[in-house]
Amino acid sequence: MLKRIILGLIVLITCSSAAIAQEGTTSPYSFYGIGALKFKGTAENRAMGGINVFSDSIHLNLQNPAGLADLEYITYTLGGSHKSVTQKTATDEQQQSTTSLDYVAVGIPMGKLVTSFGLIPYTSVGYDVQNLNDGVTTRYSGEGGLNKAFLTFAYKITPEFSFGIDTNFNFGNIENTAFSQQEDLELGSIETNRSDLLGFSFNLGARYRTMITDQLQLTTTITYTPETNFSSDNTRQRATVFVLPSGLQIERESVEVDVANSDFVFPSQFTIGAGIGKPKNWFVGLEFDNQKTSNFTNRTFELENVVFQDASKYRIGGFFIPNYNSLSSYYKRVVYRAGVRFEETGINLNGESINEFGISFGVGLPVGRLFSNANLGVEIGRRGTTNSGLIQENFFNIFLSLSLNDKWFDKRYLD
Repeated sequence: MLKRIILGLIVLITCSSAAIAQEGTTSPYSFYGIGALKFKGTAENRAMGGINVFSDSIHLNLQNPAGLADLEYITYTLGGSHKSVTQKTATDEQQQSTTSLDYVAVGIPMGKLVTSFGLIPYTSVGYDVQNLNDGVTTRYSGEGGLNKAFLTFAYKITPEFSFGIDTNFNFGNIENTAFSQQEDLELGSIETNRSDLLGFSFNLGARYRTMITDQLQLTTTITYTPETNFSSDNTRQRATVFVLPSGLQIERESVEVDVANSDFVFPSQFTIGAGIGKPKNWFVGLEFDNQKTSNFTNRTFELENVVFQDASKYRIGGFFIPNYNSLSSYYKRVVYRAGVRFEETGINLNGESINEFGISFGVGLPVGRLFSNANLGVEIGRRGTTNSGLIQENFFNIFLSLSLNDKWFDKRYLD
C-alpha cells in the first residue's frame, strides 16, 4: 500500500509541474481580473453541462466536496483538454488553439470519511492582441494564471446526508505586457506588469439524497465559498526598445517603477442544485451558481471601460446507461452524457456584458478491471460579442479523462 501512495504522489507532483507551466487559454478576456476561470470539475461533469449534483462510488467530485463521501474505491483521476477558438470582430477573424492539463487528483475512502488531494489550474491568462490608433501600434500580451492545490474531507453523516470541506492553497503569477511603436520610428516602448498571487480559500458542501419512489432517487446539493483575501506582490517595468527590421527588439533603457503590493478580495460563491434519476440507469440535474465578482478589481491598474458585476451560471445535464451490468453488449455499459450551460461572466466592457454559452456531449467507456473508465467529451459554444468593438469567440473543446479505481484494504480469509 505504501508503494501505491508513493506512486500516486510522484504522478501528482509530475503532473503538477506541467499544470503550473501552462497557460490554457488564448482569450483576450483573460486580461481582466485574475484571468479566465477554468472549469473546476472532471470531464464527466463537464460533459453534463458542468453540473456537480450527481456523484457516485467510482468517480471523484471536484466541485462539491460532499459528493466525495460516496467514493468506495481508491480513485486516481487525470484530465486534459484541447480548445480550438475562432476569434471574430466586426471586420476580421483569426484561429487560435491551446492544449492543457485540467486536473490531477487522488481520492481515498476510509469508511464514512473520505479524503482527496490534487491540483487544478484555477484561472489562466494567455492573450496576444494588437491595436492600431492614429499611427501607433500597440500589442497587448499576457500569460500566467492561478493554480489551486486542494485537500478535501467528506463525511457521510447518514446514508442520505453528507458534508464536505475543501481547503485550498492558491498560488501563481500573471504577467501583462504592452508594447507600443509609432509608425516610421525605430524606437518603441514596453511596459510589463507582474503580479505574484497567494491566498487560501475554503469550499463547504452538503448533499441530501433519498428515494422518493421504488425506482426514483432525488438528490439536492449546496456549496458555499466564503469571501477571502488574497495577496498580490506587484512589480512594474518600463523600457525603451530598438526595433530591428526583422522585428527583433533590443532593450536600450529600462526603469523599475514602484508599485505598491496589494490585497484583493476573492469573491464568495454560492451554488445550489437538484436532480432526479433511476440509480445506475439515468439522471437529470440542474444547477444555479452565483459569484460576487462585483467587488472585484484589477490588481495594479485601473481601467475606464470595464465594470465587474456579479457572475451567474445556469446548467442542466444528465446521463443514460442502457444496462450497466450487461454481459452481452459493451455498448450497453457505456455512459452517455449531455448538457447545456449559460454563464454571465461578470465582465462588462463598453457597456456590453460578456456572456458564454455551451452545449456538451460525452461518453464514459469502461476499461480494465473493477470500474475504471475513460471519459471523452466535446463542447461547442460562444463567448462575447462583436458589438462595441469587442471580440466574439466561437469555441470547440475536446476533453478526455481517466478515472482509475483500485482496492487497498481487502480483507483476507484463510480456510
